[in-house]
Amino acid sequence: MKVQAPAPAEIAAPRLRVSEIFHSIQGEADAVGWPTVFVRLTGCPLRCAWCDTAYAFEGGEWRDIGAIIEKVRGFDARRVCVTGGEPLAQKRCHDLLSALCDAGFEVSLETSGALDISRVDARVRRVVDVKPPGSGESARNRWENLAHLASNDQLKFVLADRADYEWAVAAMREHDMPSRCMVLFSPVYGELEPRALAEWILQDRLPVRLQVQLHKYLWGEAPGR
Repeated sequence: MKVQAPAPAEIAAPRLRVSEIFHSIQGEADAVGWPTVFVRLTGCPLRCAWCDTAYAFEGGEWRDIGAIIEKVRGFDARRVCVTGGEPLAQKRCHDLLSALCDAGFEVSLETSGALDISRVDARVRRVVDVKPPGSGESARNRWENLAHLASNDQLKFVLADRADYEWAVAAMREHDMPSRCMVLFSPVYGELEPRALAEWILQDRLPVRLQVQLHKYLWGEAPGR
């Protein structure tokens, strides 16, 4: 007996586990200051010492991509940031990113740098972490990702102290990162004074962009902002 294939409507839509979707001011990277919708996906294989979104490691709810896009549209914002956790830990993240681009949004991706970025839609701005020793996860840096960076991507170092800074400077120079894309140096909130980091950057004449987490200066460490 021949089994009839299910009709398209009967095929389950691709779903992702979502921690939260919210509207806020982008506090980091080259889009800092712009109203942005954040889609935070659940789960992360890393455990960085300074992580401020540990609540996204578990929980959340399953949503299909169409429902996510409908929710995003409701905020009437042009920019969307897919973040985590580690968004690329969910294989359907690639489908979500492409669908958001197709829907006309300006899309960015915040990723830990530990997973392959080569399959990410070329229309997406990728903000890729480079983990210093202070994070406890520097062994997880996927250096192969550097070859896949485009000029509109960004490499981000989050630094806890002078040792992290010196490590970051050495890594940046070894891999000639500024020739690939924008390089961001960011102090760990509450641990490294932004002024100290600014002075080091100026003293060493570094071709990097200092960033602070603007959202934390606006709203503190409240989740979902």
